[in-house]
Amino acid sequence: MEFLHEFVNWANGLLWGNVLIYLLIGAGLYFTARTGLAQLRLLPQGFRQMMGGRAHQSARDISPFQAFATGLASRVGTGNIAGVAIAIAVGGPGAVFWMWMTALLGMASAFAESTLAQLFKVSHGDNTFRGGPAYYIQQGLGQRWLGVAFALCLILAFGLVFNAVQANSIAAATEGAWGWDKTAVGVALVILSAPIIFGGVRSVARVAEWMVPVMALMYIALTVYIVAVHLTDLPGVIALIVRSAFGLEQAAGGAAGYAVSQAMMLGIKRGLFSNEAGMGSAPNAAATATTRHPATQGVLQMFGVFVDTIVICTCTAAIILLSDVHGTGLSGVQLTQKAIESQVGGWGGEFLAVAMFLFAYSSIIGNYAYAEGNVEFIKKHPTVLLVFRLMVLGMVFFGSVGSLPLVWDMADLSMGLMALINLAAIVLLSKYVFIVQKDFERQLKAGVKEPVFDVKAYPELLAKLKPGAWK
Repeated sequence: MEFLHEFVNWANGLLWGNVLIYLLIGAGLYFTARTGLAQLRLLPQGFRQMMGGRAHQSARDISPFQAFATGLASRVGTGNIAGVAIAIAVGGPGAVFWMWMTALLGMASAFAESTLAQLFKVSHGDNTFRGGPAYYIQQGLGQRWLGVAFALCLILAFGLVFNAVQANSIAAATEGAWGWDKTAVGVALVILSAPIIFGGVRSVARVAEWMVPVMALMYIALTVYIVAVHLTDLPGVIALIVRSAFGLEQAAGGAAGYAVSQAMMLGIKRGLFSNEAGMGSAPNAAATATTRHPATQGVLQMFGVFVDTIVICTCTAAIILLSDVHGTGLSGVQLTQKAIESQVGGWGGEFLAVAMFLFAYSSIIGNYAYAEGNVEFIKKHPTVLLVFRLMVLGMVFFGSVGSLPLVWDMADLSMGLMALINLAAIVLLSKYVFIVQKDFERQLKAGVKEPVFDVKAYPELLAKLKPGAWK
């Protein structure tokens, strides 16, 4: 295990320190510029799409809102509670600023990848669809081998490693709140996850549709209360975040350069883990929806990045930085737990344990939904899917009793490999993103409330799409 941890850390240093940070920022800037700041201009449209996303839904379809909720179920998880706490504990308050920047740039990348996923989706034969980077790499770029490589990375990351991360955080939270045995928690998680996982993607979408709004509103309500109590301290917290992000807080000690690099690295890594923008994960959920225009789901998933990082991650940062436990050496979910307890009393730790369960459990089932489509992309066979489902449940149990540092570092590595392949693909396929975006915005400007995509108007695209996806 020690050797494995050393290797994972070496690979992470190579990937994150020399390649991915620049690629993520570069891709975000590219799509921000080429889409004309779509993440700001189309943000209100994203809210409208979310509110109306249940329309035109039949019992057999996966609605746009269900696909959005499935994507948000995976996004909104331990990264929002434990991840933010780790970023602050290791990288300082300035890490929060870089999480914000990652989200704002990443919203443009999220629009691009989810639009491509909808555009290149394929019929699953049961009135639903499948898609994602593996599919648009194969159809758009004509490179099945690269699509398989991405699918393997996603299966490793989301189907296995990330589910271990989520289970690890649930076990840690329940142990801190009630002293529950981690092994017993692991067994319980397996029992609770199995029925939904074996029910497939449609089952995941139906659970996510009600669970995600409930858990998000619970957590936001607690944060609003804490911020209201400490409203006069809030400007100071925001100033602290900005000063720390640029090393101004540490300048007097001569460690500004190191502090900035730590804050930036931790903020970007934890921000990407939380919002998944550009990673190629959320497009797998976006592709499952029945929509009238590919850009509709692109706008919805872009709005999901905003909710995840700008809203929910900021809630966690405010809870921690407004408390008196920041800087005490605690990290992860325990830091967030103690911060809430210091604000509202002993029941706060129990509240977080419940919230942590909802956040992480929703991520487990959302992550599975991502992975299922990629398993079927490689080999669509019932036995293969059965073996994979059993492996997922095994990793849920392993994560409950495993080591937190190794689990998080493995997640960083598998996430980085996914992002590397996906970012290259969406840049190479960007011309199709801009064609679809232009068509979508042209109809909006003409007063069309719900744009409809006529694929026959684009013969170059029609030749690359699978029959049955866009009529």
